[in-house]
Amino acid sequence: MKQTEWLLCPLCGNKTRNKIREDTVLKNYPLYCPKCKQETLIDVKNLQITVIKEPDALTQSR
Repeated sequence: MKQTEWLLCPLCGNKTRNKIREDTVLKNYPLYCPKCKQETLIDVKNLQITVIKEPDALTQSR
């Protein structure tokens, strides 16, 4: 049987509603935490979670 783990929120560290297996690969996955009510973009490969930093929005000039 493959190893499974709960995805933990990278901001508060609590369990989210998602589980991953060791062969799970996620790219640009919007992870939502029900406790802190924040959404974070993550990548997952080999049970390693990487947080994707979004660039700040720039104002458009006319």
